[in-house]
Amino acid sequence: MVRNWGCSQMKHALVTGGAGFLGSHICRRLLIEGYKVLCLDNLQTGRLKNIAPLLDDPSFSYITSDVRASLPVGDYTEIWNLACPASPPRYQADPVGTMMTNVLGMKNVLDLALKTGARVFQASTSEIYGDPEVHPQTESYRGAVNTIGPRSCYDEGKRAAETLCFDYHREHGVEVKVARIFNTYGPNMDPHDGRVVSNFIIKALTGAPLELFGGGFQTRSFCYVDDLINGFFSFMRAPASITGPLNIGNPEEFKVSQLAAIVLEMTGSRSRLIDSPLPKDDPQQRKPDISAAQHQLGWAPKIALSEGLARTIAYFRSEIELDSALALKRVGE
Repeated sequence: MVRNWGCSQMKHALVTGGAGFLGSHICRRLLIEGYKVLCLDNLQTGRLKNIAPLLDDPSFSYITSDVRASLPVGDYTEIWNLACPASPPRYQADPVGTMMTNVLGMKNVLDLALKTGARVFQASTSEIYGDPEVHPQTESYRGAVNTIGPRSCYDEGKRAAETLCFDYHREHGVEVKVARIFNTYGPNMDPHDGRVVSNFIIKALTGAPLELFGGGFQTRSFCYVDDLINGFFSFMRAPASITGPLNIGNPEEFKVSQLAAIVLEMTGSRSRLIDSPLPKDDPQQRKPDISAAQHQLGWAPKIALSEGLARTIAYFRSEIELDSALALKRVGE
């Protein structure tokens, strides 16, 4: 049940997708900053364990709901829209649902912002650049997206959501902040998320083979979650005139095969590397140009891949140990 916010002068925030990887970090940060927070999630990919430490905070409330449905009315000053599966296996499992989450969900968020005067943060993505023909990617690059491919439900959905944001901004004056997120990793990721960092670490820790699609020659730029969240909040606290879209990510570029080698070394794993066919439309290069964020926000990532991976490996190791302990307990009951 949603708490009644009452007559407090405290700022109120709605976080859709708030039980997910990034959403849960945003909820925690908002509470630290003194906000009352309503977290909304349909738990398609979000996890209650991500927000379990927040449930006893009187300024935090949670509701199981879907951004595609009517959103709860409230006196919000900010709406953070993180509602959408972000890993290819998850969003391709329900492509129509993914598209509607991006488009209908975005419209619902913007309509609510129009009523309340709330500032909107939209979690967009580097996937709007598709398989880019420009490297590194700047915000002015319009992308190379296959509109009918298996990834298009997410890519095109996020592109349409950006369009809605700026149409509402121009037509109705809704304050928007559109962040294009590049590959992010860290605590609160689902071990079975399906993205490359979580896949490699879990398989390395359990001794399973690591798959290198197409030989692992494609490149990615990996941003640790704390850096990303700092970028988000710098953006949201910036003047209304700074709308984005802004690339938020780490511009240090690695081949996927390099990432595999680093994970194996850091975990001490003897897992094998195996080659698998490259999925259709899988981007060959991905690296953000963050000049705009550096200039407009004074933001840049600070955490090196080695440091971020060490923290993430420790997190996943504890997740595996906890799951094993729970499994043994169930056997003994």
